[in-house]
Amino acid sequence: MRKICVITGTRAEYGLLNCTMKAIEDAIDLELQIIVTGMHLSPEFGYTYKEIEKDGFVIDKKVEMLLSSDSTIGISKSMGLAMISFSEVFEDLKPDIVLVLGDRFEIFSAISAAMIARIPVAHCHGGETTQGLIDEPIRHSITKMSHIHFASTETYKNRIIQLGENPSSVFNVGALGIENIRKLTLLNKEEFEESIKMKLDAKFTFLVTFHPVTLENSSAKMQIQQLLKALEERDDIKVIFTKANSDTDGRIINSKIDEFVKKNPKKSIVFTSLGQLRYLSALQFVDAVIGNSSSGLIEVPSFNTATVNIGDRQMGRMKAKSVIDCLPEKESINSAIEKAVSLDFQESLKEVKNPYAQENSSECIVEVLRNVELDNLIKKRFYDLK
Repeated sequence: MRKICVITGTRAEYGLLNCTMKAIEDAIDLELQIIVTGMHLSPEFGYTYKEIEKDGFVIDKKVEMLLSSDSTIGISKSMGLAMISFSEVFEDLKPDIVLVLGDRFEIFSAISAAMIARIPVAHCHGGETTQGLIDEPIRHSITKMSHIHFASTETYKNRIIQLGENPSSVFNVGALGIENIRKLTLLNKEEFEESIKMKLDAKFTFLVTFHPVTLENSSAKMQIQQLLKALEERDDIKVIFTKANSDTDGRIINSKIDEFVKKNPKKSIVFTSLGQLRYLSALQFVDAVIGNSSSGLIEVPSFNTATVNIGDRQMGRMKAKSVIDCLPEKESINSAIEKAVSLDFQESLKEVKNPYAQENSSECIVEVLRNVELDNLIKKRFYDLK
């Protein structure tokens, strides 16, 4: 049995990996190992490891690494603690392949430890760019420490090759989150309203997810204040907020959202985490998703729903025509929202094509993990473009 060790540190990351984890678990010749870390183990972020267990998965190891600080020093110390802890966990589990997704600092630490332990790494969603985030260099660094690559589009596949990875180890499998949309039985409107204890009875309903902006000039505090001012001026909306992640200044964003909801309880509600089912179900019923999350670019277009993408956090990512970019300023946000809910734009959404959509992502990944030759896999040669 080939042991495939999946590492997850956030609710969003687990939501994307869920179907692949099930496919690995169902494979008769693969053994699924699960390590949870980061925000999953934090009461501040809702102890989301419980969602993994609720889905029927057995967690093999829990790696505590988050210090109670979202400062740059606190996060750097958390990364160091994570690397120490993962080195011990890998020694115990002895996986044949480690499977990770994305670009977060928890995963960077885990993969650094795997590299030293000479464990092959399979990386999902490499080759993408987010020029407003520290995640950008982290993602590309993980790519260079990885040995198997599962890209979400042909463009990103080519970029991974451009980084010197051998084309024979790079596979375009589409975005993992799209598969979840097809396979999950989503809540109907009545069930969703009951699950969040709010009626979606306003003229417009917005889902807002706003995360820290680690490389932008204007601060997270300034940007979230501009967004909240834009929302506060409207009397014709209901707003569902999901809180920010554990990056630098995440707590500032969350405190401002809490203040807004306390001041506007009739038109807004906030969740630390909606969970995969409620989040994807919400995308059926909202008029627009507002914020700077990658989900607004990757999953939301599959629902033919508008996205108002604020600031530079997702700069460089491929975008469907349903995505409206705007500055992190109240006037620009207002203008983008007006466009998103306009009759002409809403009508145009019916024809939107998602550039990340592809069939059978999990099956493709499992097939590669099952058949890849492990001997000498970690001895990589830089692939030069002709």
